[in-house]
Amino acid sequence: MKSTIAPADDTRESDDTDTAIKPTPRQLVRLSVMIDEAEFDRDIDQAFRKIGREARLPGFRAGKVPRKVLEARIGLAAAREEAIRDAVPNYLAQSVREHDVDLIATPEIEITGGADNGPVSFDALCEVRPVVTVPGYRGLRIELTSPIASDAEIDEAVDVERRRQGTLVDADRPAKVGDHVTLSLEATRDGEPVPALNTEDWLYEIGKGWVAEGFDDRLVGATAGAELQFTANPSGMDEPADFVVGVSNVQTLVLPEVTDEWVAENFGEFDTVDAWRSSVAEKIAAGKLNQARNVFIDRATSALAQLVDVPAPDTMVGGDLQARIQTTVKQFQANGISIDQWLSMTGQSADDFVAALKEQSVKSVKVDLALRAVAAAEGIEVSDEDLNVEYARIAVRTRQKAAEVRKIYEKSDAVIDLTAQIRKNRALDIVLENALVVDESGAPIDNELLLGKDEHDHEHDHDHHDHEGN
Repeated sequence: MKSTIAPADDTRESDDTDTAIKPTPRQLVRLSVMIDEAEFDRDIDQAFRKIGREARLPGFRAGKVPRKVLEARIGLAAAREEAIRDAVPNYLAQSVREHDVDLIATPEIEITGGADNGPVSFDALCEVRPVVTVPGYRGLRIELTSPIASDAEIDEAVDVERRRQGTLVDADRPAKVGDHVTLSLEATRDGEPVPALNTEDWLYEIGKGWVAEGFDDRLVGATAGAELQFTANPSGMDEPADFVVGVSNVQTLVLPEVTDEWVAENFGEFDTVDAWRSSVAEKIAAGKLNQARNVFIDRATSALAQLVDVPAPDTMVGGDLQARIQTTVKQFQANGISIDQWLSMTGQSADDFVAALKEQSVKSVKVDLALRAVAAAEGIEVSDEDLNVEYARIAVRTRQKAAEVRKIYEKSDAVIDLTAQIRKNRALDIVLENALVVDESGAPIDNELLLGKDEHDHEHDHDHHDHEGN
């Protein structure tokens, strides 16, 4: 087999009709493959064996009919056609590997010779992944919320604990926001009680805004023994209801004073206010750091995608979008919800739903192109040892032996995709390690703190789906 490769023009015909959606240009190459007669005759032999397994001729066991007998019965043309149909995909795969063609779609094949006799030749029009450059991938400026707990956040957490352990005492004054009032509540509509809005001795904190529009405003200024009557829309309802509210008591929450003694009494592991506040700050910072790590990767990949100055190929976007839709629908089904129910609950149309996912797909494709560009610019290579390490990781997750995982990848011709994913992982590490990360005020944030180099081994989620086309 001999094959050559050459650039090819986008041969899609233009549509004269007006449309708001125009296909992006495709990057195409043409593979021209020639199979000599001796080599292709082996494929014809294989085709005759395949036909022979299904043929039933008197005097011959199933699958044992000689080629000459079959050729006399059905002719050479039928076997040749079968051989072309079965063998061309194999020759195409060999040629793709030989020329390292990065396919993103099924090639369009045209038999150019040998359909009836002689050497077989064919052309394959292949859409390939665009090769881009992304200048500026080192030093991307990423703004995040500071992972350090502020004094205000610490004070708020301390006050939450104080309120939890506070004491309610009677207030000999009109009620104000933040007070707790004991209420009797009646709500009717056309003389009928409104469900869940009729109760006695209900302790309610003014300012929560739970009951109805303007409800809390009417309680402000009320004193113990007051009765209030008004009409308002209950929360979550469109029609108004008539309220009768009795205020039997007004109380205020007295918060404990934060002292070393109070801390020691309520938090046995701490002896001082400072030690307790330091612990509170650490917990807040840990939560903010986890959130910042997730946002860091998302914003870094978004910034990286913006460096790609070519349109995302329709083929890649379509493949990613289809996978996202299928994954989302399966997730809903696993939770007992149909996609139609979810759309109804969220007030979205099917078009809105698909459009939102498509935005993610476009980003995913551009990030894929950008990370491959970074890997190329950095000269990132993947060795057999690197692949073996990845096979071992996959084996742990899938509870298989590493050798079995390797065989599966090699048999399915997926080693190239796995190699590309490893290169992209390392490229993303380089982008993240060299990003300029700042908080809202412009103060720098330590990249190593965000990456948690001392805590994990950099298994990043690149917002990619491992499927054909990406």
